[in-house]
Amino acid sequence: MKTAIATQSNSLPTRITLLLASMLTVMASATIAPSLPAMLKHFETVPNSAYWVRLVLTLPALFIAISAPILGILVDRLGRKPLLFTALIVYGVAGSSGLWLTSLDTIIIGRALLGISVAGITISSTALIADYYIGAARGKFLGLQAAFSSLGGVIFLPLGGWLADIGWRNPFLIYFTALLLVPAVLLFLPEPPRQDLSQASSANSNNSPDHTGRVPYVIIYLTYGAAILSQIAFYTIPVQIPFYLKNLFQASASQSGLAIAICTLGSAISSFQYQRIKAKSTFFSIYSIALSSMAFGFALISFGGSFAVIALGLAFVGLGLGLIMPNMNVCLTSATPVHMRGRILGGLTTSMFLGQFLSPLASQPLSVAIGLDRTYGLAGVAMVILAFTFIVLLWNWQD
Repeated sequence: MKTAIATQSNSLPTRITLLLASMLTVMASATIAPSLPAMLKHFETVPNSAYWVRLVLTLPALFIAISAPILGILVDRLGRKPLLFTALIVYGVAGSSGLWLTSLDTIIIGRALLGISVAGITISSTALIADYYIGAARGKFLGLQAAFSSLGGVIFLPLGGWLADIGWRNPFLIYFTALLLVPAVLLFLPEPPRQDLSQASSANSNNSPDHTGRVPYVIIYLTYGAAILSQIAFYTIPVQIPFYLKNLFQASASQSGLAIAICTLGSAISSFQYQRIKAKSTFFSIYSIALSSMAFGFALISFGGSFAVIALGLAFVGLGLGLIMPNMNVCLTSATPVHMRGRILGGLTTSMFLGQFLSPLASQPLSVAIGLDRTYGLAGVAMVILAFTFIVLLWNWQD
């Protein structure tokens, strides 16, 4: 059984299925970002519509954060594959519901269900990758997972922008793609037996930052903190960039989608290189490099002198994000016991998407008070402080 599982997990259909599922996750909420200005105009008579329309974009993140700890426990107790199968169906149905729902409050309910499904896909697919692979192979595949998550943005965001130019509801069509993966999950993803997971945990112990088998809570909580803060800063891009570009250059929805896609392309490029960088660097040094790149990118965006300068800034933010995401997954799956893997990944998922949800709550009042240009400047300052924190920690910790 163990040999059969190992053989199937290394097959091309299995790897493609996992990577395609990963494309649906991180940028799921931002897929409709280019349609926000048109959606706001459609619902302009709704009280506080500026707030509620932005919430349509970010509410999935709140429900990901709320549901991820519960789903993390379920994926450890009930298995990875059943959760992934169910989550894909909910993703396709709830995500596309904006096509036919006519009121803003019902659209918001659909977005909440989308968030729960994204949490399920994120946790179950990452847990399967951690179960199937160990050591350098795991780091390489988690880098590929992060890259494909970013490539989802490269593909879906410009497509969403083009569809939004036709009509603001049309980007919701993109969520139907999840349903195409349901047969592949049933056919190509083996559910690892519990005894195989125990053996994998033992085999992986030599790669763990904590060889004693203890739960490294300091590493876990530092990783969670970095996830929250980096996502608060990063998500100012899909939430605010369409409005920022429209104010500066009267940019269209398709131009906004292209701009955000540049950021996700940068993320994909650096994620593809993650394992090569990790072979020569520590976890904390990668955090420092990535956060410094994000800080520089936000500084360029804050200047806002031209579309080209902003696009370059977005690319640097993406390059940094593309290193942070696999670094968090590799660090935690290497450092924690296998029987707690789902719960630890659930906590990471909560942290990431809690940061996404909190982002507009922080950036919107700031943008009103000091302007979007200075808001992006402050995001850069925050990333500098966080990078310096990891530089200090680098002198006191070893991977």
